[in-house]
Amino acid sequence: MRRSLLFIPANSPAMLQNADIFASDAVIFDLEDAVALSEKDAALHLLDQYLDSNQLDQIEIVVRINGLDTKLGYKDLEVIINNRIDTIMLPKATPKTTLTLSHFLKRMEKKKKLTKKIGIIPIIELASSVLEVSAIAKIDRVNGLLLGGEDLATDLEVGRTKNGQEIFLARSLVVLAAKANQIDAIDTPFTHTDDEISLREDSILAKSLGMNAKACIHPLQIETVNEVFSPSQEEILFAQKIIKAEEKALKENKGAFSVDGKMIDKPIIYRAKKLLAKAEKWNLL
Repeated sequence: MRRSLLFIPANSPAMLQNADIFASDAVIFDLEDAVALSEKDAALHLLDQYLDSNQLDQIEIVVRINGLDTKLGYKDLEVIINNRIDTIMLPKATPKTTLTLSHFLKRMEKKKKLTKKIGIIPIIELASSVLEVSAIAKIDRVNGLLLGGEDLATDLEVGRTKNGQEIFLARSLVVLAAKANQIDAIDTPFTHTDDEISLREDSILAKSLGMNAKACIHPLQIETVNEVFSPSQEEILFAQKIIKAEEKALKENKGAFSVDGKMIDKPIIYRAKKLLAKAEKWNLL
């Protein structure tokens, strides 16, 4: 379960050292866009050394590698794959590259005798990938889909706007593919780091479409994103009412029941239990 994922440049010692103090549910150590070509090797080895000497048990460790259309991506994997990381983030993902990564991880886990199964978050940032997002979501190890709004806008040859009208359809398609496969739908970062009001509006819109998490590019964005994507107290109280009413209905052998005048069925009960699980995980009960 995720709400916020914070990008941290892998070539920034100061940011790396502070990775465990941020309140994000996951940190994404970035070896791709945040690192200049001349610094790729140094960033990779700096991140490797950092993960060797630091225990980050309370947050998910994600590494955004370079694309698998270059030798850099495979070099990243050879060095960084270990029990220290939880997930690989794949840029400009396609069904082919995502499947290739899944098979590669399986071989590396066996070769390195890992004790965990490493997940994959493909970044959906090409027009072709948006159209193939359902196929990507079905691939083994994929546990979330991240919409890459900036690169997608470039591929579409349109400008990015604060209201995100140009990525509305892409957001919806990513949500549908994620939910159909019971994985996370992760929204694109909001790039205006000094505009908290618009960040909140953008996050609320994304949540209303079905996104359950959002990537962040600045630590100051985490609090707002966590707040928006967390269950509200009103939602928690209603979910608790549903579970309590369900228990009573089962004792009375009732197949249907209502809460606050609303008929409750299996999908609503399932959502209530899922919401309460999130609330418990994030200490909101």
